[in-house]
Amino acid sequence: MQERPTDGANKASPMGGRRASVDLSAYPDLVVIYLGFHVNSLRGVLGLLRLGRGLTRIAQDFPDGLLAHERVIYGLRHIGMRQYWRDLESLERFTRSEPHKTWWRDFLAKDGGAGFWHETYRRQGGMEAVYVNMPQPIGFGTFAAARTPTGPFVSARDRLAAG
Repeated sequence: MQERPTDGANKASPMGGRRASVDLSAYPDLVVIYLGFHVNSLRGVLGLLRLGRGLTRIAQDFPDGLLAHERVIYGLRHIGMRQYWRDLESLERFTRSEPHKTWWRDFLAKDGGAGFWHETYRRQGGMEAVYVNMPQPIGFGTFAAARTPTGPFVSARDRLAAG
């Protein structure tokens, strides 16, 4: 194993400040998901605060299968995260457990002045997305035809298979 240089220019980067890549061969079923929460009105701030508690819990106590969780700021009223999951089964198990299950059910019942979206990418192939109450198209929605997530298109797994 080659040692990293000890000069000051490279200390800021964990990869030595040089061009680097990664070996993903240990993660054949890797799933990457981008998520966003957009505050559409003052009520949306309260929704964001409620969501923040759940996100803090996720970041402190990784659910089984979550490899990495990163926060992303898209704008003043638009925050998000990027997550890397070992496999789709781990992600699905998490979405069906607390706190996600209750948060998602409550959000769909009453958005509280906010929009939400996610886009999922599988290393094995397939991409899918859901957008709820977004003020303008984002991501895939900026170029792909809209489709209502109902019937055989309702679950992320089904959308991944179709996409």
